[in-house]
Amino acid sequence: MTTSELCLAETRPLLLRRPPLVFALLGLLTLAMMLINVAVGSVDFTPAEIWQALTGPRDASTTGFIIWNIRIPRAIAAVFGGAYLAASGLLLQIYFKNPIVGPYILGISSGATLMVSFVMLTSITVGWTLFTPFVSTLAAFAGAYGVMLIVLAIANRVKGGVTLLIVGLMMGYLCGAVSAILTAFAEKDRIKGFVLWQLGSFSGFKWDEIAILLIVGGAILLLLYLQSKPLNAFLLGEEYAASMGVDIRRFRLLILLCACALAGMITSMAGPVAFIGMAVPHMARLGFGTSDNRILIPGACLMGGLVASLCDLIARSVMAPVELPLSAITAFFGAPIVITLLLQRRVKL
Repeated sequence: MTTSELCLAETRPLLLRRPPLVFALLGLLTLAMMLINVAVGSVDFTPAEIWQALTGPRDASTTGFIIWNIRIPRAIAAVFGGAYLAASGLLLQIYFKNPIVGPYILGISSGATLMVSFVMLTSITVGWTLFTPFVSTLAAFAGAYGVMLIVLAIANRVKGGVTLLIVGLMMGYLCGAVSAILTAFAEKDRIKGFVLWQLGSFSGFKWDEIAILLIVGGAILLLLYLQSKPLNAFLLGEEYAASMGVDIRRFRLLILLCACALAGMITSMAGPVAFIGMAVPHMARLGFGTSDNRILIPGACLMGGLVASLCDLIARSVMAPVELPLSAITAFFGAPIVITLLLQRRVKL
């Protein structure tokens, strides 16, 4: 075991010293939650009808259309959306060495929201219909990267962690102010669509958007996992990482690019989803009792997918047929859990 691995090891319960068992359990729970999301909805289907729809032609019946074009894409989007937000939050916490940062708190999601508001509330996409529905995705990427660059420029001048958080919050307020001004001058139909998008939801996903999630997001996650050892070295300090052969400048850029890409992609498609990017890495770190990114990256992704799927089920089922804002459910569900975990056990980043 290397020096970095010894430093990253923590005292853990016997069960959590066997990560494969925990991964298998989380995987089964996530798969079960996906199946529940496919089976449960505003329209009730018997298990036989669902099985027939899954094994038969997709659009042969109303049941098949609902299952294949509405419920399955939503279930997949919830799992991967939660996974990508959790991975993005984990990367940002490693980069800033601050356990309470995340895409939402640092203003990355707000920047993505601002650029999407330009797309949804104005006529900026006129002449760009060829790229629909990818215009909003590209705009979200631009907004996420823009805000992150501003925060980094200020962070290089002011090293205080609290100051960095305040800067992120202020950027969020500024982006929100511009979005509010655009809303005041937008047409009613556009305002309605934007307001619904801001509530956060995994509904309405199409198969081409699912393809983007699987291909682009999957490639980023694979790249991150291959960088687990450099990430572990980075946790122990930039000087230590440099002594291990890590190109610090390029590696920092890689972390930020991946974090912003994951957060911006989900925000553009599902709207701003709070809590998951900040809290799920905590849950993974506390649950596994380690800071080893070879365990945390897949662990945080599985936990993020499980939490997002559960919250999405609650959001669309509790007050059906009214769908509750997803971010509200994630906050109500996750904040007490994280507070309890932090009070019971102290784990450093």
